[in-house]
This record gives sequence, C-alpha cells and structure tokens, in this order.
Amino acid sequence: MTVYFIGAGPGAADLLTLRADRLIRTCDMCLYAGSIVPDEVLAHTPEGAEVINTARMPLEEIIATIIRADSEGKNIARLHSGDPTLYSAVAEQIRRLTEAGIAYEIVPGVPAFSAAAASLGHELTVPTVGQTVILTRVSGRASAMPEGEDLPTLGASGATMVIHLAAHDIRRVVAELTPNYGPDCPVAVVAFASRPAEVIVRGTLADIAEQVELAGITRTAVIIVGRVLQATEFPDSFLYSDDRPRDDEGRTIPCMH
Repeated sequence: MTVYFIGAGPGAADLLTLRADRLIRTCDMCLYAGSIVPDEVLAHTPEGAEVINTARMPLEEIIATIIRADSEGKNIARLHSGDPTLYSAVAEQIRRLTEAGIAYEIVPGVPAFSAAAASLGHELTVPTVGQTVILTRVSGRASAMPEGEDLPTLGASGATMVIHLAAHDIRRVVAELTPNYGPDCPVAVVAFASRPAEVIVRGTLADIAEQVELAGITRTAVIIVGRVLQATEFPDSFLYSDDRPRDDEGRTIPCMH
C-alpha cells in the first residue's frame, strides 16, 4: 500500500487541495502532527479510520506504526502542516520507508508563507523592488543551520526574506538583519495564517520585536522582511505591456537575437 505525505496547508480546512481532501476521506489510517493540524481537517477522515496523534511519538515509533499498517494493507495519510517539502521533517521518514521498501507519495499543500502573504494582501515579487524570495530559519534546538546559511550572510543579498520557526527569537532576527536591511525596512509577522486565531503585526526592523512580544507571538508564525511590503511606486509588469509580442494564445513570443 502507500503512505501519502499530505500537505494539510496552513490551517483552514478549505485550503486543502482536492487531492489531499480525497486521500484524507479515503484513508485507512491518518497520522497527524498534534495541534498544528486543526480538528476541521481531521473531521474529513472516514468512519472506522485509525486516527493517531504523533505529537509525542518518537520517530521510530511512528515508523513502526506505518510498517504495521502497511503490512495490514492499509493506505496511510500522514498529515503535515503547510507543504511537506518545507520544514516538515519528511526526509527522515522517507529515508526509513525507503529502507523498509514501503511506497510513498508527497502531496503538495499551501505553504505557510503563501498564506501569510495572502493575509497581508501582498505579492512577494514586485517589479524592480524585489524579485527574489529567500525561505529560511535560524539555528536552534531543532537543528543547526549549514555553514553560509545564517541570516547575516543571506541578508547581504537584500532579497525578501521569509523566516520560519523564529518568532520566539525575534530580537536575534532583528539584530542579524538590521545591518543589511536597515532599521526602517518593513517587516510583517503573521501567526496562525488563515485560521480564526490569525494575528498580524506590521512594523519595521526598529520596532517589530517589541510589537511581536506585546502580541505574545512565539510560534506558528512566519516573519517577512523586505521592501516589497511597502512598495507603491514601480513599473507595471511586462506581462501587461502592449509591447509584449504574443501568439494567438496570448503567450509571449521569444525575441530572436
């Protein structure tokens, strides 16, 4: 049978993909990662399905549970918040499933940074202002960052930065980014994006730490830093230009040099 690593999205049940919803509704076993997967999503599991909270289970116990279900011919929905390809600890599970000869499939989900940007009402790539987005985190208890992936090094690019798993360390984030971005650089912190408990804090690197602490935001949040958050003066995209050569389907015709 198959283990489906399903992106359950940022929280809102109606942000599940159609594929994710179908697999959750037809699974024989559903493994979910504690409170980061809302009850509204778990409500989609079918009657009789084995639903297991893995929040306090060590990895080897989780794998043993999957191996047991696979031996019983069960399809398994393994729910992760956001998208499984970002900060989901899927790689460790896949390595063990591959060793055990168990088939798996990754089902994409709406990532937290997309939901956060949507809540802010911003595009993260604005013409001439910012065309690069860096998704990263900071070193901590979970794992160290590889050499060269620290915030001061990444921040030298000036690109829009989306920082996960760091709201609890907001003052460190500010201290490490301010030299490259400047104290007046816009910042937004979105906690529980798309959920009823969503909290949005806006400011600059000069004042965001105090605001985050006053709001009590310590987890389930993303920090977005960059000039795109306040961009108002910029040229329209070439996509809308009358000078863009188009074919009959509206696709851009490449220029031949």
